[in-house]
Amino acid sequence: MNFIISANTDIGISKSTNQDSLTSMVLRTPLGKMVFSVLCDGMGGLEKGEVASASMIRAFRAWALEELPGLCKAPLEDGTIRRQWDRIIQEQNRKIGAYGAAHGVRLGTTVVAMLLTQDRYYILNVGDSRAYEIGTELRQITVDQTLVQREVMLGNLTQEEAQVDSRRNILLQCVGASREVRPELFSGPVLQNGVYLLCSDGFVHEITPEEVFEKLQPGVLFDEHMMHNNTRSLIERNKQRLEQDNISVVLVRTF
Repeated sequence: MNFIISANTDIGISKSTNQDSLTSMVLRTPLGKMVFSVLCDGMGGLEKGEVASASMIRAFRAWALEELPGLCKAPLEDGTIRRQWDRIIQEQNRKIGAYGAAHGVRLGTTVVAMLLTQDRYYILNVGDSRAYEIGTELRQITVDQTLVQREVMLGNLTQEEAQVDSRRNILLQCVGASREVRPELFSGPVLQNGVYLLCSDGFVHEITPEEVFEKLQPGVLFDEHMMHNNTRSLIERNKQRLEQDNISVVLVRTF
């Protein structure tokens, strides 16, 4: 299996800084080509959210470059990935929390991290950044860790009500600002001739799932140029509809 990657981030129409951070890379390993991508949406007082998101990216990037090659000398196991990624989350939760305490600010970050191997995906989630799989339909893999999503799962709100609820940005946990963080890990078979999408919440507020599928389905993404252009088109549509947040997207096309 081969991969094409594309990454875009935009400050948006109202923020003075872009507090999102991302990375995406194709890796050559003893187990074949892999893609490792991470996207983080930082938040915090005195515009320190970018500190939290960048710290998280550096930690995961170091893992991919320094630790993953050793793991690939043997078959990868779900439990190993889960333990190592959870260790990174817990270390960063302490580090970012300590930075905030030292500087008198409260800051934190969401994180969605993804490893695509030749046959399996691993996706970690904390907060409300999202991961999708796109084949013949758009399928959200992660579950938002937000107050309104919990209300939906309890049957107190519909998804349509949650989309416009004034509390939709209230997170149940994020790295750096929560006393305890429990990341969720999702895994499954990699879809060949498919698309994997990571995005910050600013990407999904003002456009519909149908619009995302139309622009980002595998049948219209033939190369990196098309991936970039179609992503930018959706980002600009969000801005035209007055999305207030930073907007970030990572795309991975498999073939």
